Amino acid sequence: MHYFLYKNAKIAYSDVGAGETIVLLHGFLENSMMWHFFTEAFRTSKRIVTIDLLGHGQSDCLGYVHSMEENAAVVFEILLHLNIKNFSIVGHSMGGYVALAFAERHSEMITKLALLNSTAAADNAEKKENRDRAILVVKRDYETFVRMAIGNLFAEKNRETLSDIIEKTKLQALKTPLQGIIASLEGMKIRADRTTFFKNFDTKKLLILGQKDAVLNFDEAKKQAQNSNIEMVSFPDGHMTHLENTIELLKVFHVFFD
Repeated sequence: MHYFLYKNAKIAYSDVGAGETIVLLHGFLENSMMWHFFTEAFRTSKRIVTIDLLGHGQSDCLGYVHSMEENAAVVFEILLHLNIKNFSIVGHSMGGYVALAFAERHSEMITKLALLNSTAAADNAEKKENRDRAILVVKRDYETFVRMAIGNLFAEKNRETLSDIIEKTKLQALKTPLQGIIASLEGMKIRADRTTFFKNFDTKKLLILGQKDAVLNFDEAKKQAQNSNIEMVSFPDGHMTHLENTIELLKVFHVFFD
């Protein structure tokens, strides 16, 4: 990992390979390690940049609210530092929210946009209440919250067969500091609705969803692709498509980034 200073906060990122640039943004309670499967598959033909978002992985926290716009500003400054002017971007879950916030501000830089288990919709009232409850729970019992949150991201039928992978994912998530968790929950709660922007954004777009996703309602999420040029692909499992359907997902990405 390399490090970049943003508003006196240390931000970790990696930069490997050569060719067309692809920027990868992880989700809530994750870090750049989640993209190992992607980096290994593409590093011989693409330039791959991964970034630990605010309060995640090896990146510092920055205040009590990590908005999607602030995270997008971090991404922009790192790409400016790396002299990258055009690139494709993939965001998993919260990383997708950040990717959309970036695209809204710097649309001219993006050649392809992929949302992985993510949505352009804002939180509704119920989800905002759930974020507030999550903040209370994690303050009371940090480890139990993290372990339960990660377990619930996988389809129920995979929780036994993928138990080793799930445990490793939980250990990575437990590296996320309490402040980073709370600040990100606050930031996701107040994020803007970018559904119209996503539909109208004039670039190659891909939406990847899990049919048994406990975080995103599949039937609601797939409506984003209706009456638009958004390509949609769905898999039969949960929120962690990169771990539950890795081989199939790589095939989709190889076609999308060809």
